[in-house]
Amino acid sequence: MTWSTAFTIARRDLASGFRGLRLLLVCLFLGVGALAAIGSLTSAIERGLATQGQAILGGDLEVEVWQRALNEEETAFLEQYGTLSPGYRLQAMASTPDAAVPIELKAVADNYPLYGQLLIEGQGAQGAPAADAAWLAPGAAERLGVTPGDTITIGTAQLRVAGIIADEPDRLSEGFALGQTVIVAETMPAQAGLVAPGSMFQSKTRIAFTGNADPDAVAEALEERFPAIAFDVRTRNRASPGADRFVSRMGEFLTLVGLAALVIAGIGIGGGVNSYLEARRNAIATFKILGATSSDIARIYALEIGMAALAGAGAGLLAGVLVTPLLASALGSLLPVTTDFVFAPWALVRALLFGLLVALVFAAPPLMRARHFPAMALMRARVSPLAHQWRGAMLPVGLGLAGIVALAVAGSNNPLLSTLFLAGAAAMLGLLALLGWAIRRLSARLPRAANPILRAALANLNRPGAATGALVTALGFGLAAFVLLAGVQSSLDANIQRSVPARAPDYFVLDIPRAEVQQFRQVVAGVAPRASVEVVPTLRGSIVSYGPADRQTVVATMDDREETWGLRGERGLTYADALPEGNAVTSGTWWEQGYSGPPLVSVDEDLAAAAGIAVGDFVTVNVLGVDFTAQVANTRRIDWESLGFNNVWVFSANTFAQAPHNLAATIELPPGTQAGGLLRDLVRAFPSSSVIEVGPILSEARTILDQVSLAILAAASVAVLAGIAVLLGAIAAARAARIYDSVVLRVLGASRGQLLALQFAEFGLLAVVLAGVALALGTGLAWLVITQMFDFDWLPDWTEILAVLGGGLAMVLAFALAASLPLLRARPAQTLRSL
Repeated sequence: MTWSTAFTIARRDLASGFRGLRLLLVCLFLGVGALAAIGSLTSAIERGLATQGQAILGGDLEVEVWQRALNEEETAFLEQYGTLSPGYRLQAMASTPDAAVPIELKAVADNYPLYGQLLIEGQGAQGAPAADAAWLAPGAAERLGVTPGDTITIGTAQLRVAGIIADEPDRLSEGFALGQTVIVAETMPAQAGLVAPGSMFQSKTRIAFTGNADPDAVAEALEERFPAIAFDVRTRNRASPGADRFVSRMGEFLTLVGLAALVIAGIGIGGGVNSYLEARRNAIATFKILGATSSDIARIYALEIGMAALAGAGAGLLAGVLVTPLLASALGSLLPVTTDFVFAPWALVRALLFGLLVALVFAAPPLMRARHFPAMALMRARVSPLAHQWRGAMLPVGLGLAGIVALAVAGSNNPLLSTLFLAGAAAMLGLLALLGWAIRRLSARLPRAANPILRAALANLNRPGAATGALVTALGFGLAAFVLLAGVQSSLDANIQRSVPARAPDYFVLDIPRAEVQQFRQVVAGVAPRASVEVVPTLRGSIVSYGPADRQTVVATMDDREETWGLRGERGLTYADALPEGNAVTSGTWWEQGYSGPPLVSVDEDLAAAAGIAVGDFVTVNVLGVDFTAQVANTRRIDWESLGFNNVWVFSANTFAQAPHNLAATIELPPGTQAGGLLRDLVRAFPSSSVIEVGPILSEARTILDQVSLAILAAASVAVLAGIAVLLGAIAAARAARIYDSVVLRVLGASRGQLLALQFAEFGLLAVVLAGVALALGTGLAWLVITQMFDFDWLPDWTEILAVLGGGLAMVLAFALAASLPLLRARPAQTLRSL
């Protein structure tokens, strides 16, 4: 039989629609639709980050340096490439007579913004404010209780509120904010005394190229021209590396979750194809009696299944494209993504290929089984069921699996992570399949129950053709994903709410003058006498070189490695006489109180191990253009969870005696302390200092966590829906046998209530099994994620976990009983005559 003839027969067989293949359509629709939506949304965001790079960054190139502006030589070097727009970023305090609020102060030049538009409510596009004015973010205006025309104080300057920011074009590139934004003129920080030597501030200089210069090439030229300066350089190609990295990893993770859901749907595809071929058993036998070969049978039904798979996958692709604008609208305020329809060819092709490969893997075994059986065996399949034969299906299944793995790994930015995820998902599915087989065997070996309904329910779990194993695998995976998410989310939230506030201070205070420490303590004690105050010196500097005196390693020539992050860029530095609280010396010794010998330094043990720094080596650090050299006296273990001042580099107190710097402090208030006037008193006494509130930061962290959890939950929901589709498919596949059982029981005197109780008992037992499997697997994986990946305490909210699990089980039971109700309406006499 030619392919043309096989296609004609397949097309005629499907002329009335895809009756019998609806489960395959639904499963592919769900899986491919989820992957298409995830891929399209991720591509849209990445495209937005790439195409809007200039506006997001505020220039073609940005050069950032701590505690100083660019000098004349550096400025002259950059001016040859285009127009410069310098500015400052620092934490500050804005106040009125009635309120004081920590802010992120953004001082900009007159030509700000170089790209994009700064929109002000009621005023449209604007530039930098006047020297005596400020643009306020809505949150800052709300907390200060001010409106346009009112006056606020920042540092020693009185500023007029000129307007409220409606849209800040470069907000995304500024990163995580520790306060609401206030935009002022470039000269304002100096006039207010906020950028004195030693103060904690950043200068950011942005460049709009006048020609077609390559930003990466300019960045390399800058580093070659000034190799000793630790510039932080960003280009329009990577305007927001953090957002870019987050979107890429989150999209990849959601794609893998969607792929796992598609594999669950594959179980339904296999069941649907098996049921379809079972219903076509007589037609297949007739074809063979009339001379059709096994290859002819395979061609005909492979074409039918292929056309159905293309239809289901195509509908899924369309749904994924249509739902993307809705998802984009929910993220529009956070990320640069268009709400128009997005056509991402590679994302759609990848989703389609995943769907077709999964369909191949799960449809091949039943198709090969029907292909290799003789006509007589097919005719008597009702009394002699077809045996499973996997040998013929090994080649297509193997090719399909290899294609899935290759497609997942080849399209991944982190192939190792994708490989580990796929291996873990495969192991989990294998474990669930083994549990399903064990449950089926166990139910057959249990003693006969005295209650006839319970006895029949147990028998249904291990009867010939029962889908217990497939249901435990499909539904167990989806419900375990729900439990996993509930466990991770509730435990992370509990750590943030319980553990973090218990260890974190209430306030961080920056830029306290060294001569005014006692006054600072007195101001705090005047509002909160029992407050705990810790004061430490703070400096910023870049590591120039390290190693033995005669074999120094120059940091600028090193390859970037994640483990040596403490050597790159400008780092926070401090000095101390005593070992910081929560730290422990692991090698060498700590210097004595009042040490006055050659400068010494203590290094984090992990950084020392990664960089090869040993006790006795020398480290040179550049602070405000001056090199300081100290000898490594010891390495120490740092308690990073303390959320206090944790510094990789701690020097002896005499190291920076000549360097201008200020102090920083943490304030921890006793429970129940009313400190409403503390911020106002600190602002009045120390106008150049800035305060960071920990509470709002934790709230924002919880908000981000909730948004991420919601996205993962949406992807995991597809797995549960696919599992329910498998459940409905299993009920539909066993429809004839279940109707036969119901009719026989009705003839023997069973009431409809008893039949309904039988269905409820069967699926109730299955639900109990699923609950145990999902709870064990989900909480076990959540414990691993929390304790091993995040290194947090295991603090789950069992009420939330059980509620999520109970909701999922209730949904499964509801669908199962709803699908079983039609079986109760079968009339015994009519059904028995049709047998």
